Amino acid sequence: MVTLAEVAQHAGVSASTVSYVLSGKRSISATTRQRVERSIRELGYHPNAGARALASNRSNIIALMIPLRTDIYVPVMMEIAIAVATTARTHGYDVLLLTGEEGPDAVRRVTGSGLADGMILMDVELDDERLPLLRATDEPSVLIGLPADTAGLTCVDLDFRATGALCVEHLAMLGHRDIAVIGEAPAVYERHTGFAERTLDGLRSRARELGIRLLHRPCEGGYGAMTVTLARILDERPGTTGFVVQNESAVEPLLALLRQQGRAVPEDVSVVAICPEQVAVQASVRLTSVAIPAPEMGRQAVERLVAKLDGHGSDEVVLLTPELTVRASTGPAPSATS
Repeated sequence: MVTLAEVAQHAGVSASTVSYVLSGKRSISATTRQRVERSIRELGYHPNAGARALASNRSNIIALMIPLRTDIYVPVMMEIAIAVATTARTHGYDVLLLTGEEGPDAVRRVTGSGLADGMILMDVELDDERLPLLRATDEPSVLIGLPADTAGLTCVDLDFRATGALCVEHLAMLGHRDIAVIGEAPAVYERHTGFAERTLDGLRSRARELGIRLLHRPCEGGYGAMTVTLARILDERPGTTGFVVQNESAVEPLLALLRQQGRAVPEDVSVVAICPEQVAVQASVRLTSVAIPAPEMGRQAVERLVAKLDGHGSDEVVLLTPELTVRASTGPAPSATS
């Protein structure tokens, strides 16, 4: 490995000058700085991370807390994580990924050990038990998600309440009066996970305003669970002509079951999905959908955390505006006499 002394010799300066160029603690002439930086590039020198952390009191690491539960759609979480990692790298930060379901203990470990300069938290619940610790520490943090109380916090998320309202509006405009919502697994609602609860709130509120009958049923996803859930929906509301699906694992089983029952999409029933763009366009019927802007959520979270680390960020709530893309899965509701 190339040493700092070798860089100094190559650049024709003292070791302390190289150190000052790296740390920025002293003013160095532009000519000398350029010479040192050229030597660093040519020799492929990488400063020792531990020594750099001791000198600057910074680790240049961001902790990303992302509990990987079996009832969440992992590809979306990973897409956000990749966006966090790539954006952080452009700002000179690496990412420490914490995937366990430790809750407050993980927050304590990060804040108490100096492992990271700041934290980004995902899978946020309405009354998330990690939040009191975040409010009590000086360590900067950003949530990807929205709790019930956002005071003293910085949050980035899709506006899921508006997303739910948008789905109802689209189906209502097409004449659908009975809509069923196939939701996430029951455990997601039992935890009062923010995105699921807010979507449901938006769906219900807009349905009441438009006089739409709305039925919500959680679903584990997969063919077996979807079979039971769909049978239950059609037993309770046989006149259902519109479906809103917020469960990626339920999308393809739903479409297959509708085909088996002779219900054509979109002639007999319409389907709107809240899901990643890839899921919508690769389904057996191209789905009308509201996309989850995972890369933008990750990027925005890092930008706001870095601003806090640089001393000019502020607490704020950033809600990304949902966009509904119409594809082949939605059409006019069948007439009552057909």
